[in-house]
Amino acid sequence: MTFSDQFSLDGKAAASPEVLAEVKPAHKPRPKLVENDRSFSWITNKVCGIVEEKTPTWWWVAFSCAVFLASFTAIGLTYLVSTGVGVWGLANPINWGWAIVNFVFWIGIGHAGTLISAILCLLKQPWRTTINRAAEAMTIFAVACAGIFPVFHVGRVWFAWWLFPLPNANAIWPNFRSPLLWDVFAVSTYATVSVAFWYVGLLPDLATVRDRAKTKIRKFAYGFFAMGWRGSNRNWSNYEMAYLLLAGLSTPLVLSVHTIVSFDFAVSLVPGWHTTIFPPYFVAGAIFSGFGMVLTLMLPLRAIYGLHDLITQHHIDCMCKITLATGTIVGYAYTMEFFIAAYGANPFEIFAFINRAFGIYAWSYIAMFSCNVICPQLFWFKAIRERPHVVWIISIFVNVGMWFERFVITVTSLARDFLPSSWGYYSPTWVDIFTFFGTFGVFSTLFLLFLRFLPLIAIAEVKAVTPQADPHHYEGGHH
Repeated sequence: MTFSDQFSLDGKAAASPEVLAEVKPAHKPRPKLVENDRSFSWITNKVCGIVEEKTPTWWWVAFSCAVFLASFTAIGLTYLVSTGVGVWGLANPINWGWAIVNFVFWIGIGHAGTLISAILCLLKQPWRTTINRAAEAMTIFAVACAGIFPVFHVGRVWFAWWLFPLPNANAIWPNFRSPLLWDVFAVSTYATVSVAFWYVGLLPDLATVRDRAKTKIRKFAYGFFAMGWRGSNRNWSNYEMAYLLLAGLSTPLVLSVHTIVSFDFAVSLVPGWHTTIFPPYFVAGAIFSGFGMVLTLMLPLRAIYGLHDLITQHHIDCMCKITLATGTIVGYAYTMEFFIAAYGANPFEIFAFINRAFGIYAWSYIAMFSCNVICPQLFWFKAIRERPHVVWIISIFVNVGMWFERFVITVTSLARDFLPSSWGYYSPTWVDIFTFFGTFGVFSTLFLLFLRFLPLIAIAEVKAVTPQADPHHYEGGHH
């Protein structure tokens, strides 16, 4: 018996023919991550072509609309700073309104990028390579949008730096026992590591665009940010080590950021917030909404740029299944909240959840439950997953539903707290609405700029998962 008869090429012991004859394992070929056996040069030309080709008309139209929408945030914030936070719809007892809702919404969206890059990298999931670059960019832009709300919520935005424990003339220090301060450190750390992770992953592709640049300005700009990358063995060795270390550093951050955000609510005594289920519930919801946004962004780009061979049906299937799994966890959490309230026999908790589902904000609970629990269940069906336009519509519902989830948690509990004499009804003002919808313009503007000037897909990583990159790749029985 030869060595190859005993051990397969991947190092795993091969089963004996007798065992195989008895078990009769089903033959299920691995799905291709790049369709139509595309070559390395085709992948490079396809991805770099997006950056190098003449700016398409649709991009200018989309960019103009995005900048116009972003101006809404600028107008809202300018009016806020010049007038005061009283222009928001906050009034006793609802002293947290759209600001905290929008903050948690954008932070949640920012979760999928690092999850795809870090956790799926450590779990050796090669399908992530096509979508990780855009997801990481999405993370950074979403965190930037999230940061707007707490910074301006302080009112005197020029004093926002007091959130950090820096020596100052007034000897004012932040309250380290407050989860709101933990947010400052968690979110700023997450943003810093996410930017570093994104940039390190970009280095080989920036060098590729530099080497293909035809003008001195482009060659200098991409060369400057490529940091002298030459593709040497030492470059690749250092790159892979840095990427692995950042993946290991980012993984606990994925869990910690939204866990700490959930503490903003869970450590309080407000009925509906004071529950131990919040950390896993918030993390699952964040991954759920993050994958919803990845689908919302990538499916149109796949159609516009003809990336069907790189973003295949297998990628869409994987993202749909993760969305389905996390959506089911979120639905389970919604149900368990009712059970915990009933089992705890706290009349205030019981009332809070009955009020959520059947009270004055029942419309928001119905919207939340329909979008987050019922819609993703359609992903059980292969026929649905194979229709990108249907998947895209469902991903929109996921995004809408997750915003309503944060609205339900925040507003319904505050509007009906312990004292009926202080009950109220929250309505956003035009400043709230302008500021929030403008952040979609900010996000879109940043993403369109990323799309225009940086490689949308990680070229080097995609090439690494093709059959040609496998040293044991056999074609026609020969290496």
